[in-house]
Amino acid sequence: MASAIKAKLTGGSAANDADLQEERDKYRLLVTAGPSYDEKTHKTVKVNSEIPTTIENEFLTAKINVRVKGFRGLPNTSPSTSKDYFDDPMHAKDQYSLGFSFVPKQDIPSVDTVWGNDFDHSIKDKIPPGFNTAFKIVKEFIDPGLSCDAYADQPWLYGPSLSCWFALRIGEKVNEGEDFPAPGVMTEGADGTGKDLRERLGLPENNEKRRKYFLDAKHRQPFFFEKGRCYQGDFYNPYLDFGNFSLKLPGFTLKVIKYVGDKTHCLRYVFKNRETGDMYFNVNFKLLWGEELQKALTADQKEQASSERDSGIGFQDQASDGATDGASNGVAASPSTSGEPQAVPTNDTNDESTRHTAPPTMQLHPGDHNAAAAVASAGSSTSDPDVDEIDRLLQQTSTSQKRSGLFLDEID
Repeated sequence: MASAIKAKLTGGSAANDADLQEERDKYRLLVTAGPSYDEKTHKTVKVNSEIPTTIENEFLTAKINVRVKGFRGLPNTSPSTSKDYFDDPMHAKDQYSLGFSFVPKQDIPSVDTVWGNDFDHSIKDKIPPGFNTAFKIVKEFIDPGLSCDAYADQPWLYGPSLSCWFALRIGEKVNEGEDFPAPGVMTEGADGTGKDLRERLGLPENNEKRRKYFLDAKHRQPFFFEKGRCYQGDFYNPYLDFGNFSLKLPGFTLKVIKYVGDKTHCLRYVFKNRETGDMYFNVNFKLLWGEELQKALTADQKEQASSERDSGIGFQDQASDGATDGASNGVAASPSTSGEPQAVPTNDTNDESTRHTAPPTMQLHPGDHNAAAAVASAGSSTSDPDVDEIDRLLQQTSTSQKRSGLFLDEID
C-alpha cells in the first residue's frame, strides 16, 4: 500500500530536478523574530548561531535560536548547519529546529495558548494539489492535536502549545534582571525546583506521553506558565526542508517551490493565546525574491562591511568575500555603495500586500478544517487524478496499520 502511494508521488520527479534547482536559486531565506506581528519590532535571527535573539514584551522575555540544515540565506555569515545540534543522534534526521527559552512577567494560563502558523492574507489560490492528503498524514502520524482552516481569508494551523512542542523543560525561578539559559540541545525534563513542579502536576516524563497528555484541555487547565520561572521548548522535525523548500512526509514529498510563484513569501510561527489574541512571540521564515531580496543582500553586505571594519578587517577583502559568498549560494550579491551599517529592511508599511495583521478569532472545533476544505472543493472545477488516487490509497490503509508503524516502516 505504502509503495503504491510512494510510486504515485515520486514518479517523474527526476525530470524536473533541473528546473526546480533553477527556481530554488531565485530565493534566499531570512528568519526574523519579534514580540508581535509587526515586522518593525522584529530582529534578524542569526541562523545556526549559538547566539540567541532576545525579544521582550509585556508578557515575557524570550531567547530564540533557529537551526536549519543546509541553510542558504541571510545573514551571509550564517553557517550552513549547526553541527552541535544536527550531529546529536536525537536530531540526525531533523531538518530544522525552532528552540526557545522564556520567562513570563505574569502568570500565563496554558489552556488557550496555541502554537502554529497563520497568515494575514488568503492562500487558497496557492494551495498545492495534495494539501488535504498531506494534512491527513500530518494529523494521523505527527500531531493529532492540529486544527486547520487553509481556505479562510486569514488561514491558520494551530495546536495546543503544550502538545505541539517536541521538547519541554521546566526550569528554575529567575529573579528580575537575572539572565537565563538560551535554548541548546535539550531533552524533556526539568531543572531544580522545576522537577518538583512537574511531579506535583503529574506530568509524564516522556515527551510523547506529555504531548498526548496535554491534548486534553482538562489537563491544561491547571497548568500556568508561572511568573518568573524559566521554560524551554524545542519545535523540530524532519518534514519541512527549508534548504530545498520541500515538505517531506511519510511517502509524500511536495516541492513547495513549484507553487510559490515569483514573489516574496512568509511562513510565520506564533506562540499566542487563541481566545484573547495576546501574542507572546512570533518567528518569521521569509522567502525573499526579486527587489526585496536585492535590498536585503545590499543591506547585509553593508552590515558585514561595518562589522569587519570594526574588527580591523579590510573592507576590500570583505567585499571580495561577500561577492564570492553570494555567488556560491546561487544569487548575485548586490554591490555595497557605502560602509554604513544598515538593518535588513522590513516591508514598506504603505504596501498593502505586505502588511501583517492578526487573523480573526479561530474556532477549534472538530471538522472545521474538513468543512472548509469541502466548500473549497465543491467550488473547484479541476482535480488532480494522481492526488485523488493517493487519497483513496491512504483511506484504504487501516488505522491499525498506521498506528502499528507498518506504513512508516514500509516507506523507510
